Amino acid sequence: MKNEAKAARHLREANNAFKLVRTEKPMTDYAKDQQSLHDNHERLKAARLAREAKPKGSRA
Repeated sequence: MKNEAKAARHLREANNAFKLVRTEKPMTDYAKDQQSLHDNHERLKAARLAREAKPKGSRA
């Protein structure tokens, strides 16, 4: 009985060690395009906010 329990414990530990990581579905072309548009929008927004945050007389 003790060996069976020990073997079962080792089997559980091995299964947990080699358990597949949660796989995500590959992005579709549409999702890639949407992500690209979102990233570009955020980049442009950050650039605009940085420009607006500069003092009016500064050209640097």
